[in-house]
This record gives sequence, C-alpha cells and structure tokens, in this order.
Amino acid sequence: MAFKAIASMVDRLSLVATIKDRASEIYKRLEDQKCTRGRNLDALVAACIFIACRQESKPRTVKEICSIANGASKKEIGRAKEFIVKQLKVEMGESMEMGTIHAGDFMRRFCSNLGMRHEEMKVVQETVQKAEEFDIRRSPISIAAAIIYIITQLSPDTKKPLRDISNATTVAEGTIKNAYRDLYPHVTKIIPEWYAKGRDFKNLTNPRA
Repeated sequence: MAFKAIASMVDRLSLVATIKDRASEIYKRLEDQKCTRGRNLDALVAACIFIACRQESKPRTVKEICSIANGASKKEIGRAKEFIVKQLKVEMGESMEMGTIHAGDFMRRFCSNLGMRHEEMKVVQETVQKAEEFDIRRSPISIAAAIIYIITQLSPDTKKPLRDISNATTVAEGTIKNAYRDLYPHVTKIIPEWYAKGRDFKNLTNPRA
C-alpha cells in the first residue's frame, strides 16, 4: 500500500522515476526496521518523497509535497521527516544525507510556472548566483521568490503581481517581502550588467519607505 501511495504521489507531482525509486528504498528501510507501525502512513510516505527529492537534487518545498499528501499536514510531514532521518542515521551512520539546497535549485521550475521568457530565466539564475556571495539569512526558496519578484518589477511588460509569484513559488507574500527587503540594498550588485543596462531601478519599490 505504501509503495502504491509513493508511486501515486510522485506521479501527481510529475517527478522522475529515480525519485520514486529512492523514496521506495527509504520506506523499505523503515519497514525492515519495523518502525512504520502505528504511524501516519500519508505523512511518512510524503516525508520519504521530500527526502528523496533532496537527495536527488530535485528539491520540492514542504508545501508542494503537502499538496499531494492525502491530507497530511506540513507539521505531520515535518515530524515524519525528522523521524526518518533519526531512524536511518541509527542504521546508516552519518551517511544518511539530506543534501544541501540552494535558491538556484528551484528557479527554473518557478520561472516556468510564471511563464517567464528565456532571457528572464537566464537573468534570474545569474542573479541567484550573485546573491549567494552576500550574507542573506533567508531560506533558499524565499530568496528565489524574491529575486523573481525583483526581475519582474524591472520588466514593465512582464510585471507580475506579488500574489502570482506567491502562488507559483508556494512562498507566502509576507515571506517574499521580507526576503526582498534584505536583498534590496544589494540589488545593483547582484543583477548582471548585461541586463541592468537601461533598466530603471526606480521601478523597484523601496521596502523601507
């Protein structure tokens, strides 16, 4: 039943087969340890998929995973994820790695969700790379969403409402605003020169005004 649920959830998120295999492998290890009994199956399966995505360098947000988790809440999935990592570290030692994520890991998908053009996708990717040189203490997903917001505000013909960016990235509007406020002082340094030329930075709202 769990393996069918993994296959179904993976299909609904249009994930690659390697993620289904990895999630199934993680669940099988838990089953072999006889530690799945009495636990929320949907949360456990969703957490296996979340971890598999991270390990395969195809990360998804908890919110995205939650959308296909058959009613399991973000909190339940988070607890299940912590439980899995703890259990498998006992079995595998420190080789149970979650993988490191960066803002760039989410960019292409977020841009595609918003119907952005190739040039805009390119500048967003380059801006993300530049932003990593600064000490922006926000989650990679929040930074990704805020940079998309910045680039779309600099392009009057493709300007996107904050609400649309929030929906496409699954990041709350308030969270995007906070990340934008932290990025704003560095904006002329992180946007590539080839794109910045001729752009009116006055189009950007001053978050501190």
